[in-house]
Amino acid sequence: MADKEIETSQTKLARLTPIVRGLLAERTGNPDTPYAPVILKSLTSKEAIAFAASAENADSAEYPAPLTRGDSPALFINNINADDTQQIRKQLETAVSNYAAQFGAKPTIICLRGLGVLYVEQKDKAGLPLADKVALVTGAAGAIGYGICRGLLENGCRVAASDLPGERLDNFTADLRQTWPDLVIGVAIDVTNAELVVAGLERIIQTWGGIDIVVVNAGIAMVCRLKEMDLEAFRKLEKVNIEGTLLTLREIAGHFILQATGGDIVIVSTKNVPSPGAGFGAYSATKAACHQLGRIASLELAEFGVRVNMVAPDGVFSEGKYKSGLWAEVGPDRMKARGLDEKGLAEYYRNRNLLKIQITGRHVANAVLFFATRQAPTTGITLPVDGGLPDATPR
Repeated sequence: MADKEIETSQTKLARLTPIVRGLLAERTGNPDTPYAPVILKSLTSKEAIAFAASAENADSAEYPAPLTRGDSPALFINNINADDTQQIRKQLETAVSNYAAQFGAKPTIICLRGLGVLYVEQKDKAGLPLADKVALVTGAAGAIGYGICRGLLENGCRVAASDLPGERLDNFTADLRQTWPDLVIGVAIDVTNAELVVAGLERIIQTWGGIDIVVVNAGIAMVCRLKEMDLEAFRKLEKVNIEGTLLTLREIAGHFILQATGGDIVIVSTKNVPSPGAGFGAYSATKAACHQLGRIASLELAEFGVRVNMVAPDGVFSEGKYKSGLWAEVGPDRMKARGLDEKGLAEYYRNRNLLKIQITGRHVANAVLFFATRQAPTTGITLPVDGGLPDATPR
């Protein structure tokens, strides 16, 4: 089989994998978290595709690495029509149901003729709330993204850290992998490019089988008063903050519906949505649109068990060794306007909230985790993370 054929098989298999992952999830009886997901790995090597070609291979002594023959045989499925989603779902559902009836459990190895092999990765469940869940964090390689990624990882989640390709993302991913080597991948995604968004989701699916949580964190800012606003500069923010959010929501909505086990979307909004500041017109307006897209998504996706919520932080300057990209962009102007240095600006933001507390990436992560671990039955709401700013708090 030529490399081109293998690549085509990988793409086709990635379209089917979320359906299979959803069918293999176990019902929990808990209305807040109705499904316990599995990590579903893909094999598309020449050996795996050859093995999947015939059910007679179920009795083979040699399974393609890293698989071993277990007590229950592999499930072989033939004649998949990858162009008809409803027909595929019905065919796969029937095959999994019949297998479970015969063997008393769902299959852990599924062979799809002409495409490859899917298998459930067996892991020790450490009792962590997000074990076997998969999260995508966009715009990850910064202060807020770092806090969010760490929070998810500490709760057992597998994390695809996404940002623009380059050394920044590579170093960020390598840093996280020092502590969680098996739970982190870096995925280069330009959220303004639909093809790259699709390719990024495909890579995550090929790695872990699907996605359960998406944190929409990618965004950029600038400081400029309306009377001086350059239209092209405004369009740059519009491209990332609005179109990037829309493309991410569009593609993940299709994935969640295909997987059919619900999901969680958390949009990192800003206190500037309810309480904009002078000179922050482009940022405030485009983030408001991003926020509104999240509210609309909460209306449209609730019927599929998908919850969409927003967190609205005030200024986060750093988390650990990671500084905010947003504040690197707008900080100099804010400092100049107030006659402050970097430390003084951080102190200014701390003192302006009721609790007199510095907002950190960890605080934002805790808000994200409130939604991702489903601590309350909420969708379409905004959780402020600002130390108490009365003019910015929806009440």
